[in-house]
Amino acid sequence: MSRLKDTYTKTIQPQLQKEFGYANPHEVPRLEKIVINVGMGEAIDNPKRLDSAVEELAAITGQRPTVTRAKKSISNFKLREGMAIGAKVTLRGPRMYEFLDRLVNVAIPRIRDFRGVPTRSFDGRGNYTLGIKEQLIFPEVDYDKVEQVHGMDITFVTTARRDDEALALLTAFGMPFRRQRQTLEAQAS
Repeated sequence: MSRLKDTYTKTIQPQLQKEFGYANPHEVPRLEKIVINVGMGEAIDNPKRLDSAVEELAAITGQRPTVTRAKKSISNFKLREGMAIGAKVTLRGPRMYEFLDRLVNVAIPRIRDFRGVPTRSFDGRGNYTLGIKEQLIFPEVDYDKVEQVHGMDITFVTTARRDDEALALLTAFGMPFRRQRQTLEAQAS
């Protein structure tokens, strides 16, 4: 059993049950899956870049990614239906908790000028999407073998029905959200 799963069952679940007043412990929100998506528009001109992105994604997640393909043709982008344009991985179970642990404790602290992840990226149904600008924050990526710096989207899918429940869950897991006061001061400037 992973460390975060154990923490969830022993401390986070009872804490959230008390905070939101759930009668049944099965009502408490939990993390269902984490989806990591890399879009490579440059793969149209150079398919080798997609191969390196797939290898890096496999190293980061410990799971083989699936290649995503274009759903329809767009002539302005020189895109044909069925062309490979990205890669994604869906993590569940122990791998999901291990990835979350490494993301929160190892990768995110390596981001330059980091002030916390924004709280605006919730979708209204309890899911959170985090955009990362470069894959180099993960220690599994070999800096010397990187051909091109690219970003990725990490989506945390929870069973929470509202954003405040999901925020409380992810905060309990250690996600370093920006404080509201800092966000309000930044908007006022």
